[in-house]
Amino acid sequence: MFDNLTSKLDKALHVLKGHGRITEVNVAETLKEVRRALLDADVNYKIAKEFTNRVKEKALGQNVLTALKPGQLMVKIVKDELTDLMGGQAAGMNLSGNPTVILMAGLQGSGKTTFSGKLANWLKTKKTKQPLLVAADVYRPAAIDQLKVVGEQIGVEVYAEPDNKNPVEIAKNAIEYAKQNGKNVVIIDTAGRLAVDEEMMNEIAAIHKAVNPQETLFVVDAMTGQDAVNTAKAFNDRLDFEGVVLTKLDGDARGGAALSIKSVVNKPIKFIGTGEKMTDIDMFHPDRMADRILGMGDIVSLVERAQEQYDEEEARKLQKKIAKNQFGFDDFLKQIQQIKKMGNIKDLMGMIPGMSKMMKGIDIDNDAFKEIEAIIYSMTPAERRNPSIINGSRKKRIARGSGKSVAEVNQLIKQFNQMAKMMKMMQGGKAKAMMNMFKGMR
Repeated sequence: MFDNLTSKLDKALHVLKGHGRITEVNVAETLKEVRRALLDADVNYKIAKEFTNRVKEKALGQNVLTALKPGQLMVKIVKDELTDLMGGQAAGMNLSGNPTVILMAGLQGSGKTTFSGKLANWLKTKKTKQPLLVAADVYRPAAIDQLKVVGEQIGVEVYAEPDNKNPVEIAKNAIEYAKQNGKNVVIIDTAGRLAVDEEMMNEIAAIHKAVNPQETLFVVDAMTGQDAVNTAKAFNDRLDFEGVVLTKLDGDARGGAALSIKSVVNKPIKFIGTGEKMTDIDMFHPDRMADRILGMGDIVSLVERAQEQYDEEEARKLQKKIAKNQFGFDDFLKQIQQIKKMGNIKDLMGMIPGMSKMMKGIDIDNDAFKEIEAIIYSMTPAERRNPSIINGSRKKRIARGSGKSVAEVNQLIKQFNQMAKMMKMMQGGKAKAMMNMFKGMR
């Protein structure tokens, strides 16, 4: 996400990070490169120019040229301006109403149906809501079936009327059904089109008027860049929606939509989709995204994701096993599963400060643990519980069972032993200090 923009901004700000004499001339040259980086990211020219003008004005106003650490001050100004450009602060959800009605709008192919499922899952797990998904796309073949598959994945009921071709009626009937069946959130997945047209606008406007939603969210594909911004403006002029959802930010997104959309439609980005799993959804935090764009990582979001998977009882059991030297491959597998639940691996790596720069050009498969799991699953239960019994003949059998070489099995066992020793060392004061640090960030 934003790898290219991050790289170009880092290069542009390099001279102002203590690698050269700071002058008004090279500040101007740096901002010229910043503007070029924004334009390459498909940010509107007017927005890019206004952005660099504001940065220059603040830089000169805060005496960057004579500051003790001018490079750091300049980076802070750029970060603050990026944050403001994307909305300033996270926008919440209006969950009033009984039920709360959320209307999803957007073009076909933007990821609207998938995101409807992600949002339902997010509301169910984070807000302990009882959502109902509504199939109001009466045109696209298999649209109802797709939503039902999504609903089954997350354990959320889907309301559909396959023989009814009136989406307004379907939406109104769904709300009545929700009231009678204890569903306190209704998420209406509407039809998309390949392009904005009058028929589409009339239909979504009619549904909006009929159900009077608390939230109307416009879903856009982040990979379409400036086109997404233009489409959002056309919808907002007609619908006056509450917020924007950016999907497919795990792809080759140049970032133009995320950076421009708030300025153009004056509506906040509320959520982002960061992967294909139903859990790959995040609330949008402009300040955290600005940090990531500048290569500073996003430790707060990383800790939040870790805390979601943190089980205090399991942690206590694990500590006891480590203290008694009973940490085995079964426990190792549990740790891998927790990491996988946290989301897209490359996305997680990007949250670590400086890691996005180090990982540039390196493709990380989201199945990065697959080979490790194959080796562990080829072990017997006894071997997983007590790795010390794994001798030469056992290693050969494990290698055959997993389709790996004995050398690869040896490498995993070596790494496992090193990790077990490190975890043993972390017991006591150091471990408690780390736990207190994480609790302090809650």
